[in-house]
Amino acid sequence: MIEPQAPAPPGPVQPGDGPRGPGGGCARLPVRQATGRFLVLAGVFVCAACGLVYELELVALATYLMGDSVTQASVVLSVMVFAMGVGSLAAKRLRRHAAAGFGAVEAVLALVGGCSAMALYAVFAWTGDWGGPWASGPRVLLVAFSLATGLLIGAEVPLLMELIQRIRRQDAGGAVADLFAADYVGALVGGLAFPFLLLPFLGQLTGALITGAVNAVVGGALVLGLFRQDLTRRARLLLVVANACVLAVLASAVVLVDDFERAARHALYGPDVRVALRTGVQEVVLTGGRDGRPLGLYLDGRLRVSGRDAPRYHEALVHPAMTGPHARVLVLGGGDGLAAREVLRHRGAHRVDVVGLDAGVVRLARRDPALSALNGRALDDPRVRVTTGDAFDWLRGAPPAAYDVVVSDLPPPGTSASATLYSQEFYGLVRRVLGPGGRLVVHGGPPASRPRDFWTVEATLRAAGLRTAPYRTRGRPAGGPGRTPADPARAPRDWGFVLAARTRPGLRLDPAGPRPRTLTDASLAADARAAARTRVPGLPPSTLVHPRYAR
Repeated sequence: MIEPQAPAPPGPVQPGDGPRGPGGGCARLPVRQATGRFLVLAGVFVCAACGLVYELELVALATYLMGDSVTQASVVLSVMVFAMGVGSLAAKRLRRHAAAGFGAVEAVLALVGGCSAMALYAVFAWTGDWGGPWASGPRVLLVAFSLATGLLIGAEVPLLMELIQRIRRQDAGGAVADLFAADYVGALVGGLAFPFLLLPFLGQLTGALITGAVNAVVGGALVLGLFRQDLTRRARLLLVVANACVLAVLASAVVLVDDFERAARHALYGPDVRVALRTGVQEVVLTGGRDGRPLGLYLDGRLRVSGRDAPRYHEALVHPAMTGPHARVLVLGGGDGLAAREVLRHRGAHRVDVVGLDAGVVRLARRDPALSALNGRALDDPRVRVTTGDAFDWLRGAPPAAYDVVVSDLPPPGTSASATLYSQEFYGLVRRVLGPGGRLVVHGGPPASRPRDFWTVEATLRAAGLRTAPYRTRGRPAGGPGRTPADPARAPRDWGFVLAARTRPGLRLDPAGPRPRTLTDASLAADARAAARTRVPGLPPSTLVHPRYAR
């Protein structure tokens, strides 16, 4: 709580001391009081915008590197808000030197916030597969940056309050209202600028560096231009040198950021990176696919397609569901075209609708020579229609009983973003679009390493009114969808699937259909028994308001 301050007795203000205690005299300004207040509030506006960009950048990068946006956002926000309170208390000791203190805080904040994304990405790329005490290195660094950034942001408010009161004394309530109004409006601008300007046009690393530079320039200019008379010559020199060093570091990082990203990708994905791009949805990286090297498709740092294991995975996903009527097929996800390739091997498939989230992946699946060869150019087949959009929203507008088969080829359910697509409500929408005798098959993640997630998927399907037949298939070591390149030791070595229908589905291959290369009726029966051995009984279904999947 900020208490009203009594007017200070007349007397000169000594250079370097700032106000003499909380009731110090007015600052000697090079501009009128009204102009000075406006400049301070403008500085508050810019610094608040930069602070929120740092916060959002940490959340976004942590979600990209470590998954699960809810957990990462909760960690960053809770640690940062706590640290802001501690920083506000700590800044009380700096109020006698408010101008110098604020200048120092902004210089350090610009350096910490601007470099946080590069540091976090570097630790993830170069130490993420060391194991042992380094296994949690990115998470520890995330907490450390959240704590440091929160401490510095929290220290801004008491110092700015002191500076604005130095210009013209007013009641504490009015000063707080002015300060917080500028702060909150700045936070709004920063919050909107990050997703709509910085992220799409500059990227996470460059965007954070540019934000840090703006923060340093505004903080330094405010103190050196408006409150320079409150600083000793030595303090002014130190502040100029500190800001120059910070700007030099940030500018050097901006110049080197492309080389840094290439080196980090090399550390993450190896030397075979052919395509690296950021779509409006995610980062897409293609490796290999030439000179006999297996192709790898990574989405936001996680392996979604492996050329070595794609046939094994997609045959197990698609072919059991195609036993029965299959003239009309819906593929949810599958923008890489590999599930559609397996569907089109069945001559009875007359229409295949593919609903993919990312148009950039679809373009890559059509145009990249290695990926289009792997999917057999399935997306260019006249029987295939591709729509880009969110699968949940698309299903809400789909006609009822429109499909004989629905193939859910979506990322595993262990993240907040994908939990919606593994909810009881989602499967209720899928059930509505299934025609008589229709079947749904779902990729439910690895039952061996994440049995609770897999059997929660099965329980959720049953809660949606469907009968189920779970099974799994084994992949090669350290391969297959869902692998994180920096953590090959945790790569799933099996994939779990659930075949579902209104009546109990038979788990077998279509006797009139094509012969899969990696699948037989006998192996399917064995895969069903293997999946049953991992069963976790009594699990509740997952819903939109109560997701049950582990983070």
